[in-house]
Amino acid sequence: MADIQSVAVIGAGTMGSGIAHVFARSGFPVSLCDVEQRFLDRALASIRTNLSREAAKGKLAEAEIEPTLTRISTTIDRESLATAQLAVEAAPERFELKAEVFAALDRILPPTAILATNTSSISITKMAALTRRPSQVIGMHFFNPVPVMALVEVVRGMTTSEATFAAVRDLSVKLGKTPVEVNDAPGFVSNRVLMPLINEAAFAVMEGVAKPEAVDQVFKLGMAHPMGPLTLADFIGIDVCVDILRVLQEGFGDPKYRPCPLLVRMVDAGWLGRKSGRGFYSYEK
Repeated sequence: MADIQSVAVIGAGTMGSGIAHVFARSGFPVSLCDVEQRFLDRALASIRTNLSREAAKGKLAEAEIEPTLTRISTTIDRESLATAQLAVEAAPERFELKAEVFAALDRILPPTAILATNTSSISITKMAALTRRPSQVIGMHFFNPVPVMALVEVVRGMTTSEATFAAVRDLSVKLGKTPVEVNDAPGFVSNRVLMPLINEAAFAVMEGVAKPEAVDQVFKLGMAHPMGPLTLADFIGIDVCVDILRVLQEGFGDPKYRPCPLLVRMVDAGWLGRKSGRGFYSYEK
């Protein structure tokens, strides 16, 4: 499989903008696509801010900021992605949304292109079955914040070819990331282990065992975690945590993955964590 030179990222939210950032910073031309120009404008502003932050910390030369930004083109027209050799789908964590994007990309992209999904829990095998190129479908699970976090879970579906895996593994290294090979299963490794921890922490709060601050302090001081599970839940997004827990519950058919009712109520109330200004903690300015 030829070296990947041109990349498309579909979805300009927190993850998609971060993925575009690391590709552009590593010298790749990137087409960033979303359904409205305002989402793309917001993503570019965020990327500029993050590049400036990297420059201030000495991780990037100030002179590299503008060239990096010029490598990112934005579009609301998926048809314009027709020459990409790799597309990374970064839509919200709902199968129906991702399925629609994948079907469109499968039609638009050249037959040799790789389709990667940044899903954090949905079956790569199920996504691959929607396409005419199942051997060229793979999971490329980045972690938030993408420019900072070293890990990429490279997830093989049942039909993913060795050539596809090798191409994405090698590409991850070029991005300055550490690829870790994982086989397809609900939640992969990261969220299969993390989400039950967050869920149990929420149950401890709901049942009055401890306040959020106390739960987080136990993990920071007792287990040397850089942040507690409830602070992390706010950072990830309470709605995303609930979505992933439901994927785990459905995928394994095991009630131990059922979302804590407190998490569900928080989503109903719009308390989604940092992005909404309130979760287990308040982030109002």
